[in-house]
Amino acid sequence: MFDIAPTELMVVALVALVVIGPKDLPKAMRIVGLWVGKARGVARQFRSGFDTMVREAELAEMEKKWAEENARIMREHPADAPAAVHPVDAPSPPPPVPDAPQDIPPHDDAHAPVMVERPELREAPGDHPPAADGKAPS
Repeated sequence: MFDIAPTELMVVALVALVVIGPKDLPKAMRIVGLWVGKARGVARQFRSGFDTMVREAELAEMEKKWAEENARIMREHPADAPAAVHPVDAPSPPPPVPDAPQDIPPHDDAHAPVMVERPELREAPGDHPPAADGKAPS
């Protein structure tokens, strides 16, 4: 594609420095950078759109092949008679639901009070308060 040698790039930079001038060269380089960024963005968007179209075409082709294969299988194995269901393969019935007593009102756990026993604090036989001088009793 583009084959730009380092010497050619140096010649272009030298010509730009002479033509544009050292004062306006940073501004010109910034504008060139913006244009290159926009061109890359357009190329990226084009490539992304092209890849999406190719992917969709491949997916449509695969769906067509699958439909043809499915039709071939259905022709070879027609489903005229339903297959016999063995008791092992039969679905199990749902479990019975116990009847709830009607005289008990519904219970809401979110607002029910929680009953907790208050712990009983007792002094152990070996527990003694520390002495006034801070030493443990002996």
